[in-house]
Amino acid sequence: MSNLPPRILNTPEAGEWISRLTATHGPLMFHQSGGCCDGSAPMCFVAGEFRVGGQDVLLGHVAEGTPVWIGAAQFEYWRHTQVTIDVVPGRGSGMSLEAPEGVRFIVRSRVFSDEESAALEAAGEPPRGDSVTLGEGTASP
Repeated sequence: MSNLPPRILNTPEAGEWISRLTATHGPLMFHQSGGCCDGSAPMCFVAGEFRVGGQDVLLGHVAEGTPVWIGAAQFEYWRHTQVTIDVVPGRGSGMSLEAPEGVRFIVRSRVFSDEESAALEAAGEPPRGDSVTLGEGTASP
């Protein structure tokens, strides 16, 4: 269904950083957990460096075809929102690839309209880590 609103987007600035990091490190992936502190920020990893589990939900792909995963519990809170990855000055988590660069990825969100929510609900659940093969969304083998 091509008229579905994307669950995940990136700002142009975040896209530039994703491209820079991809040029340096190769294909990337993001994981958004529901943890505290920096654990609630989107973490950027080399593709496959973070082991995606069966409870992780694939929100979609951003710049450079980069998959964005979210923990199932966090997805339940955010399923009614469109999430946008952005970048701001500052230091994020030491585990995320952008940390040494003096920037950090953050998320912004907006609530889907009733029509968008209905279309997404009709389309069914997004893929989970146990239903995506390696290479499609960098899930574990």
